[in-house]
Amino acid sequence: MNEAARKRLAWRCRRGTRELDILLGGWLREEFVMASEAERAAFESLLEQQDPDLWDWLMARMPPPRADWQAIIDAIRARHQL
Repeated sequence: MNEAARKRLAWRCRRGTRELDILLGGWLREEFVMASEAERAAFESLLEQQDPDLWDWLMARMPPPRADWQAIIDAIRARHQL
């Protein structure tokens, strides 16, 4: 991934709340480089979702509708011991 594409993705991780910024941006910084192409694509599509849905999934209030999103959510939750 080139630098411009990484910066665009980092910008998309900036959400309406600081908590989401930290959780999503952390996965981008720590995991995205080592992620498979499928995981990267899943993360990018996850970022297209609405903030309230992302928050509910990250706080385990509801499961996300896709298994690949659930894997990313689980990794974020484990990383932050949620």
